[in-house]
Amino acid sequence: MQLVISDSGLEFVESFCLQLASHAPIDDRERESIKTFCELAPSLVAPFDEHSDPTHVTASAIVVGKPGVVLHLHKRLNMWLQPGGHIDSGESIHDAALREAREETGLDLQHFGAEKTSPRFIHLDVHPGPRGHTHLDVRFLLWATNEVFAPAAGESQQVKWFSFVDALRVSEDGARGAIRVAQQIVDKSL
Repeated sequence: MQLVISDSGLEFVESFCLQLASHAPIDDRERESIKTFCELAPSLVAPFDEHSDPTHVTASAIVVGKPGVVLHLHKRLNMWLQPGGHIDSGESIHDAALREAREETGLDLQHFGAEKTSPRFIHLDVHPGPRGHTHLDVRFLLWATNEVFAPAAGESQQVKWFSFVDALRVSEDGARGAIRVAQQIVDKSL
């Protein structure tokens, strides 16, 4: 599904809520996040714009590769998280996830699967963000074609490959569901 947005996310939210009706949540947290997303997001004037409302849609990625799964130590939160962040004006949500993951890891990345250009939504999590914000975080699965990190200046320089078991151990609750989904997909593709 190509999700290029020129309306700050309005079209995405409408189609994504329909898509979520057939999405099988990995756990109760994701089930509740889906319910919350479909209650809150349609009422947002500009869902992708972090400045228009304290509640907004964000994009992140579970990055996998031959060594396992990538997490970075978030500079402000001091937690091991998947890369991700806010969506730039005029940017599609899956392009935002890809851009944020490239900036925060420095890895060469592509969408996971047979068609390397087709985004693969895998998980949704609603969680508190900084400054009293609420992030409606849409997560995609990406494949790293290399293994050497080179995060951009200003990004956390603590980026690491983890086995799936270790990633589940060190990550925060909101990331664990996405990591489990990614592991299931990777295991099926081997």
